[in-house]
Amino acid sequence: MSAVRIARLDTTAADFEARFATLRRWSDETDAAIEQAVAVILADVRRRGDAAVLEYTARFDGLRADSMAALEVPPAELQRALATITPAQRRALQTAAARIRAYHERQLEACGRGFTYREADGTLLGQKVTPLDRVGLYVPGGKAAYPSSVLMNAVPAKVAGVGEIVMVVPTPHGERNALVLAAAAISGVDRVFTIGGAQAVAALAYGTATIAGVDKITGPGNAYVASAKRRVFGQVGIDMIAGPSEILVLADGSVSPDWVAMDLFSQAEHDELAQSILLAPDAGYLDAVQRAIERLLPALPRRAVIRASLEGRGALVHTRTMEEACDISNRIAPEHLEVAAREPGRWEPLLKHAGAIFLGAFASESLGDYCAGPNHVLPTAGTARFSSPLGVMDFQKRSSLIEVSEAGARVLGPVAAELACGEGLQAHAGAAEIRLR
Repeated sequence: MSAVRIARLDTTAADFEARFATLRRWSDETDAAIEQAVAVILADVRRRGDAAVLEYTARFDGLRADSMAALEVPPAELQRALATITPAQRRALQTAAARIRAYHERQLEACGRGFTYREADGTLLGQKVTPLDRVGLYVPGGKAAYPSSVLMNAVPAKVAGVGEIVMVVPTPHGERNALVLAAAAISGVDRVFTIGGAQAVAALAYGTATIAGVDKITGPGNAYVASAKRRVFGQVGIDMIAGPSEILVLADGSVSPDWVAMDLFSQAEHDELAQSILLAPDAGYLDAVQRAIERLLPALPRRAVIRASLEGRGALVHTRTMEEACDISNRIAPEHLEVAAREPGRWEPLLKHAGAIFLGAFASESLGDYCAGPNHVLPTAGTARFSSPLGVMDFQKRSSLIEVSEAGARVLGPVAAELACGEGLQAHAGAAEIRLR
């Protein structure tokens, strides 16, 4: 096997900023043909409902059914799937679900509850937190089957108190994945339909005779699903439009190069556009990781995808110091950030922007993907600068509470009236002043 041509950058080089800008660049331009096809599908499902969903499911998934009822997976089948997977698989799903649930329950305690307070004059102010009534969960199917996505989306929704979770998962030619169905049983999904693509997103967003419209759609999908989610936003909420997977490793040279190489592989194997970057102040360590990449890659089944990812968007970056590495990391704002260092707590305070931060030699990103507890649905493409992982708060909404006493109205009324008049809104001013007479 030929050498992996992964880019080598040095922050002291004159061309570093130009090469760094190229490294960070990723085109999220949408394919015009995909956008047009999705627009047609959404409009058709909105107009014809179940009939359109059945036609597109037959056309794209090769799955023919006379009614939507035939595409719904009954709860008994979910339980059968749970019973038929291996004991080891069942234990793994149950352990992961329990850890994800425990983490999100703490999240609920910390910031998912409302509050009220009374002022001296008796005015009550506060915030009421209520769960969403109905949520749609999109789960990839076919070649890509992700039971972990079921857990990471459904469990926090249940913890938040969502009334009903409707899951859609494509099953090309009727092939159902037992692990995905078992994960749905464990996490408490209420209804499951074997539909996918833009037509499934449309059914969730607009509702059909069989599927009641939801309030929010979460979960990953292909370019058609992403386009559909973007287009229905506003009619419903969505979690995010995610780009390719990313990992950035900050290394002080104390962690095995083999471990770091495998961590870089863990994201590169997702697809050719995934990005894996290593920042280290030790050039010799970068050489050691390069050698580990060459040695370990041939044994991996997805080596062709990993190679394409590393050569297309990967990089080994030599920095002056760990402090500079932290600064560069903040500029990238990666989805997954590993601090492969002897004293990770020393560097964590310097890290401001990342979807998830993994501290220390034993905190591999893959543990976060499956079972550590925090959510693996993370912001990508630098959006960690302003957005957060999926969590309990995404399945709740907040309403302000305002109860004004008579004494409070005498204090607040003149203030509101003055500002309203300044904006030329006399009825606003009148509504505040009429209560003072």
